[in-house]
Amino acid sequence: MKSTFLLTAALAVFAVQAQAQTAAAPAAAPRAAADQIATKKGPLTVQPITHGSVVFTWNGKTIYVDPYGGAEAYAGLAAPDVILITDIHGDHLDPKTLAGLSVGKALMVVPQAVAEKLPAEYQAQVRILNNGQRLDTLGMSVSAVAMYNLPEAADAMHTKGRGNGYVLNLGGKNAYLSGDTEDIAEMRALKKIDVAFVCMNLPYTMDVDQAAQGVLAFKPGIVYPYHYRGQNGLSDVDGFKKTVNSANKKIDVRLRNWYPAAK
Repeated sequence: MKSTFLLTAALAVFAVQAQAQTAAAPAAAPRAAADQIATKKGPLTVQPITHGSVVFTWNGKTIYVDPYGGAEAYAGLAAPDVILITDIHGDHLDPKTLAGLSVGKALMVVPQAVAEKLPAEYQAQVRILNNGQRLDTLGMSVSAVAMYNLPEAADAMHTKGRGNGYVLNLGGKNAYLSGDTEDIAEMRALKKIDVAFVCMNLPYTMDVDQAAQGVLAFKPGIVYPYHYRGQNGLSDVDGFKKTVNSANKKIDVRLRNWYPAAK
């Protein structure tokens, strides 16, 4: 009986220690679940990361857009074959995050202004695209499109021509990444966009209604509001969805948690 009691006590102590260790281990912020969109060359997997950063997997290739927020946010994802960077600001061009990722094989597609600020170690991997230019690589096409603030001004946070939005053609599907823009004519004029990622955060880009009106103009099949943290917290993405779908129920507005660590 005494030995049984001692064994039971030892097991109880072990269980308490295990629970304490488990409680002490900090849990990583969970990513939003990935979506899949059908293309002619297999599914396009869309993995939200945070703010303006998203990872695409398609046709055996992995594309990182504006990697930001620390390398731990990309844990478990394949190393990038292509990295797209839209602008020079730290929530798009983030050297600390790049330094923590396995980017040695990645082609970095960037505007001139970003190329000038990238650390020297990456320069051999850089391909400069400016507004209106296109690159065909790895079975996909990457077109650089305008992103800027209105009214146009030399002292705007995002001046015309400095940064890029991007349109990717992946297996016949067109994906638009707005970058930091307002409701500009170039966005409204987009055609045949299957999936769009559209920013909305004052005072840096546009408000929710501007974003909704822009989306209603170019009519993407699917739209993800992203990059929606502003000076006063997170923007009203539910209001964005309501405004868009009140006018056009065919647009699939997909709300995802781009700020998993937000309190």
